[in-house]
Amino acid sequence: MPLPIALPRTLTAALSLTLFLTTATTAAELTPEQHAVALVAQMTREEKIAQAMNAAPAIPRLGIPAYDWWSEGLHGIARNGYATVFPQAIGLAASWNTDLLRQVGTVTATEARAKFNLAGGPGKDHTRYAGLTLWSPNINIFRDPRWGRGMETYGEDPYLTSQLAVSFIRGLQGDAPDHPRTIATPKHFAVHSGPESGRHGFDVDVSAYDLEDTYTPAFRAAIVDGHAGSVMCAYNALHGTPVCAADWLLNGRLRGDWGFNGFVVSDCDAIEDMTRFHFFRPDNASASATTLQSGTDLNCGNAYRDLNQALARGDVDAAVLDRALIRLFTARERLGTLHPREHDPYAGIGTKDIDTPGHRALALQAAVQSLVLLKNTGNILPLTPGTTLAVLGPNADALTALEANYQGTSSAPVTPLLGLRSRFGTHHVHYAPGASLAPGVPSTIPDTALRSNGQPGLKGEYFDTLDLSGTPRLVRQDRLIAFNWDHVAPTKDMNPHRYAVRWTGELLPPGPGSYTLAVHVARCFDCSGHDTVRLSIDDRPVITNNVKDAQAAAGTHDTDSDRLEATLHFDDSQPHQIQLEMEHRGEDQGVRLEWLPPAEPQLAEAERAVAQADVTVAFVGLSPDVEGEELHVDIPGFSGGDRTTIDLPTTQERLLHHVKATGKPLIVVLMSGSAVALNWAQQHADAILAAWYPGQSGGTAIAQALAGDVNPGGRLPVTFYRSTQDLPPYVSYAMTGRTYRYFKGQSLYPFGYGLSYTQFAYEALRLSTASLKAGDTLAVSTRVRNTGTRSGDEVVQVYLESPQHPESPIRSLVGFQRVTLRPGESRLLSFALDARRLSSVAPTGQRRVAAGRYRLFVGGGQPGSGAPGEVATFSVTGHLLLPK
Repeated sequence: MPLPIALPRTLTAALSLTLFLTTATTAAELTPEQHAVALVAQMTREEKIAQAMNAAPAIPRLGIPAYDWWSEGLHGIARNGYATVFPQAIGLAASWNTDLLRQVGTVTATEARAKFNLAGGPGKDHTRYAGLTLWSPNINIFRDPRWGRGMETYGEDPYLTSQLAVSFIRGLQGDAPDHPRTIATPKHFAVHSGPESGRHGFDVDVSAYDLEDTYTPAFRAAIVDGHAGSVMCAYNALHGTPVCAADWLLNGRLRGDWGFNGFVVSDCDAIEDMTRFHFFRPDNASASATTLQSGTDLNCGNAYRDLNQALARGDVDAAVLDRALIRLFTARERLGTLHPREHDPYAGIGTKDIDTPGHRALALQAAVQSLVLLKNTGNILPLTPGTTLAVLGPNADALTALEANYQGTSSAPVTPLLGLRSRFGTHHVHYAPGASLAPGVPSTIPDTALRSNGQPGLKGEYFDTLDLSGTPRLVRQDRLIAFNWDHVAPTKDMNPHRYAVRWTGELLPPGPGSYTLAVHVARCFDCSGHDTVRLSIDDRPVITNNVKDAQAAAGTHDTDSDRLEATLHFDDSQPHQIQLEMEHRGEDQGVRLEWLPPAEPQLAEAERAVAQADVTVAFVGLSPDVEGEELHVDIPGFSGGDRTTIDLPTTQERLLHHVKATGKPLIVVLMSGSAVALNWAQQHADAILAAWYPGQSGGTAIAQALAGDVNPGGRLPVTFYRSTQDLPPYVSYAMTGRTYRYFKGQSLYPFGYGLSYTQFAYEALRLSTASLKAGDTLAVSTRVRNTGTRSGDEVVQVYLESPQHPESPIRSLVGFQRVTLRPGESRLLSFALDARRLSSVAPTGQRRVAAGRYRLFVGGGQPGSGAPGEVATFSVTGHLLLPK
């Protein structure tokens, strides 16, 4: 029967639908947008306002289920239980593999669908993190290595970012526009990359040239080529206007120039920030009216509650709210969240499709492809069979250095230590952390310092009861107390919302001195209720999350942070009884038992490990505990989530000096989300491997690479500078002196750099013409050959040097392909450089193909970096302006 609806006369779309419905149309015959118009027409004003915020409530009378638009999928599904955890985005970027990014996006979307269906599926209420609108990828340009969130991006180059983003978005959304797997949300539109400490109120003053040349190309590609279904607008202002209120950017550039027809969501509380930090509007009502009018359809936060006031006083027209709601419900209809569908291709996705063997294999493949070999003196790598290793460093056995941020929960994470023990044999691996991550930063107590029943680790007793009474449901030996239990239970037979654990055993300090012990309870920032923890040493309570109970324990303090600490002094290295209890009753996400030992005993322990080994492998770098999103960190080298220096922390630098002085070969594995100035290591270490934050299988991938089971083939997606002094002021968004395109100094490792266990050569570079008209496509081909004795991957890179003006980049990446070649094998590769790839930006900000002489380099890296390759030149006649 015809669908009974009362349509608002203010909407042209509604009037058209009225005519459509009078011809006896059924609900099943409506397009997604027509169905959205029909639903919105039946809502009250209050209902509409509630639906324009991320936690949209149900409207039972209209059959609309509740839906929270907020879900995360940066490198796998996050914050919703077990999922496949891929390398952090910067590691995926180091693969330079668009096909891999599409596969990762597909798996992420599949697991999102599985969790959506397990939560009830279409027509049922869905809470936060269980939806199908994924707020990723982050495609901001990593313009400065000090930015803490740069790890979430695809690096510093607009073209590389564009191509990887389009592939990831296509994986997330699939090939059916009217019924996508999920909806991707590239963020943070359009110019956003720190500082974290001022992100809620800073105003970016960027030239029209830099905006078009650097900051918007990836977003344009995500919309025009990737057809992303939504976009997130950023916290910051651009030229004095908060981005979420920038009509020229959202309605003009995004919807007008690029033809975007999806919805725009604000970053969380960005609209409230307009009154609190930008002082752009006097109250939330006027801020909400401006953002809604300017094209921000969905408010992550609660500012839109005041739209009633704005509508009443005429700050915004009701038709503008309807427009936003129609966009939102068109998306929900396309996703199939509102009601079950016949022949739903995603209906059968469920538990069997989460963390599958195939998904785990892809996570390992991604980790392997992210590895970048930076140095290999005397071909010390790969290691020979039977080599005995001293495994050192604060990241050797750190779960956080696998997961990064915006992470899911891996069912079986493999740290580097575990990977090396598995690959080389436990008896060939001697482990000692050797140093803390940075001054004042605790790390997980290693398994060498915990003992129970003569075995490394502590005895864990897991209870269904919060008072730890009765018989434990599970008793096991836990090697480390470092668990990510976000939305999961310690074992599948337990209630993930209510359990308790007691760990007991011995603590073995490496030597006398002052020790800071810490219990780190990972708290979700917007959850209610927190877990209770109690730590005792030699039957003496030293940590509790109740301040009054803790006052009797010297050195104990309690704050609102994730970490509770106590300082103790041990006179020797004798064992001490340790007991940790945890009662889980809230929504906290896991627990880590940490310490900050004195430096000298740690170094002595590391030297003993080195003395027993043939080679030292030191896992150094950074951690999501010190670089990330708006962190409460203020220590030397780090502030608010950002870095104040790009040097390796002094604690780790000292460790490298000490172990190299033993005379044993030193292999450095860098685990970080950003570039680190490894000057001393470059001069003195025998090999260096960049592993980023490599995901659940990172330890296996690293072990395979060191053993030669796989050949590292990743390339740097960022420039590694020699010094912080090489960088312009962090707060400046001008690109002069930034990234490989504008930095004129000598880098430590250039963008696109990476070594291999084999060698490659290039030949027969050909262009389709030596002269073309502006607007024509240039065909380029080259042959690359593996001239070494091992199979390996080469990343063929195409760089263009355009006719220069004072602001022109030195060169720009315009093409790349990753290819696997056997020894002696060659491959003919082709590139089609269309007008946009051959274009450059005029000082006024207009993109065009300019007349003049061009230089093209095709090879294994940038020209002048030592990478093999060939050069060709060509000319362009005429002049062609390109669309924004």
